[in-house]
Amino acid sequence: MTSTLPAVLRSERIKLTTLRSTWWTLAALVVTGVGGTILLTGLNAEWLASPEADEAPGSFITAGLQFSAVCAVVLGALVATNEYGTGMIRSTLAATPVRGRVLAAKAVIVAAVLLVAGTATALLGYAGGNWFLDREGIALSLEGPVARSMYGYGLCLAGLGLLSLAAGFVLRSTALTITLVLATLFVLTNLALLIPGEAGEWVVKLMPGNAASGIGTPVMFNPQLLDAWTGFGVFMAEVAAMALLGWYLLRRRDA
Repeated sequence: MTSTLPAVLRSERIKLTTLRSTWWTLAALVVTGVGGTILLTGLNAEWLASPEADEAPGSFITAGLQFSAVCAVVLGALVATNEYGTGMIRSTLAATPVRGRVLAAKAVIVAAVLLVAGTATALLGYAGGNWFLDREGIALSLEGPVARSMYGYGLCLAGLGLLSLAAGFVLRSTALTITLVLATLFVLTNLALLIPGEAGEWVVKLMPGNAASGIGTPVMFNPQLLDAWTGFGVFMAEVAAMALLGWYLLRRRDA
């Protein structure tokens, strides 16, 4: 049957790999991620080696994550909303009556692509950034939190892609999805700092951008945030909630 999950997975893989926007977005993810890490690490390497430094040498070794995150959000949104824009979603859903399989297949493909691309980006950025740290005598070994941040970089991007994918099924608009997800990750996260008291501290900790980023960084800039794996677990629970809403609306609404 053409609507079995393996068949739907093959179909979604072909759709993703034959779109030029996919390759441009992935290229931007790698270039900005690697370039951002190398640039910020290189600019700060001398300061990090000085006695006046108040940051650890690993503070910038995955600094490109903030740039790559934007590309991951864009890719997730495009995979969900492109077919709504062209009207092809009707054909997709007609060929796959069990609509949840469409969302599941798209989610698997997006997560796999971003996990691989994100991990590769992190390793390339580490190699380039660590060259500057080595010149200052503070090179980082690929072990412990540094090693975790390499695959964590990929996990973070995969999660962000899934969040955007799910939001795309809810909103069904590329521009609206990208705008709202990026606003949540960057704008609302900063606005949450204005909330006073302990409640405000917890809101900041639980914001998706803060909860997700810890897994992809060896050293947290804000020690008050959740630790890496706890934060990632919270973030994935938020992704799951959005995916559940997307699945419900996909089943209930007309194409």
